[in-house]
Amino acid sequence: MPELAELPGVGSARIISRSEHSISRRDISPNALKVLSRLSNAGFHGFLVGGGVRDLLLGEKPKDFDVATNATPEEVKHLFRNSRIIGRRFRIVHVRFGREIIEVTTFRGAPETHLTISKKSARRSLRYVNSAQNEDGLMVRDNVYGRIDEDAMRRDFTINALYYTTEGFKLLDFCNALSDLRKCQIRMIGDPQERYREDPVRMLRALRFSAKLSFEISDETAAPVESLSDLLSGISPARLFDELIKLFSTGYSQSAYKLLRKSSLKEALLAPTFAALERCQPEDAKLLELAFSNTDSRIAREKSVTPSFLFAALLWPPLRLAMRQTGCKSLDSSPRFLNLANTAIAEQSKYTSIPKRIGYACREIWELQGRLTTRGTQTVDATLNHPRFRAAYDFLLLREAAGEELIDSGKWWTAYQFGDSTERKKLIEALPKVRRRRRGKRRFAGSKS
Repeated sequence: MPELAELPGVGSARIISRSEHSISRRDISPNALKVLSRLSNAGFHGFLVGGGVRDLLLGEKPKDFDVATNATPEEVKHLFRNSRIIGRRFRIVHVRFGREIIEVTTFRGAPETHLTISKKSARRSLRYVNSAQNEDGLMVRDNVYGRIDEDAMRRDFTINALYYTTEGFKLLDFCNALSDLRKCQIRMIGDPQERYREDPVRMLRALRFSAKLSFEISDETAAPVESLSDLLSGISPARLFDELIKLFSTGYSQSAYKLLRKSSLKEALLAPTFAALERCQPEDAKLLELAFSNTDSRIAREKSVTPSFLFAALLWPPLRLAMRQTGCKSLDSSPRFLNLANTAIAEQSKYTSIPKRIGYACREIWELQGRLTTRGTQTVDATLNHPRFRAAYDFLLLREAAGEELIDSGKWWTAYQFGDSTERKKLIEALPKVRRRRRGKRRFAGSKS
């Protein structure tokens, strides 16, 4: 086992002994401990780092564990047959144990080659450099390895830069992170403006951690956000889609929504929705708030939340505003409504990508609202057996809870889906009979009148 004191860069850390912190091996994933043990036995240093260490210190149960090491990705892969190297901007190793993945990263150093390249020549130039930024200052390649103290300085926020080692069960603090944890403060490591230019998504991460942990963002960390929020337009819509899902589907969406409404970041992430919220009906805005509350409640009960339901709620205000502006009153499969639904999805896709399967499911949730409220005797069972029925039914309940008058449709469908055959028959018979218009016989050419 290598000696901790021999690791380059470790001397600049404040070392907290086992008696001074609350982390116990019993709370750490056995698979993460296996990774640390095998790295140590092979002569390398390995540390738990990031959100896992932070959550353990806060008394929370981490969802995943990350490891930082002085071994290169190739050396890590050689030690673990159940691993693969991923990543282009910075190469990391995923070590898989069944469904659990332990992410292993090599200590990052300060970029040695600050080569600024144009977007047009990026692909050609990146073949020859280890580190590069585009003309906006965004880091597009970052495979520079270094010491543990340099690695700590490359992380985003102090609370994510604590290192835990099983050698003596010590905690290493390079940037006064424990003090920020006690103050419940999110503070950027280094110059916030420069770090945001390297990766603008850090602005969203600061907001997400603030919502998740109920921490305040420090003044110096928050100050540049308003002037730099436009930098998010240079981030791929696919990556922003992932950030949006993280923001609203991990159990603290209500807090995230409140913080986002006050931030200039809302224009870069959900501009159509927030523009519509200024002009839509109160019940449409209320539905969005209830959707976040419902989402957080489901996650707290360890139930799943689908992205399609999330986007159906997020895009409800702009969809309903467009319907009122065009005089479209029915949520159905008519070309008029489908055009408005597709437009709402397409407008949001300019900011965050929406995979086709999610957009299609989102539109089906909206379309089914018409069937759920009209309840035709011939379509009830087909509606009940529709693959999106449950999501559409939950959405219907949100609409009623938000204040829409839907003639007790939610109550009717609750009784029907959980009732026996006798109860269902009574409910069907009580529906108003709708006469079908009889079509006249076609008159063929040449027939006598």
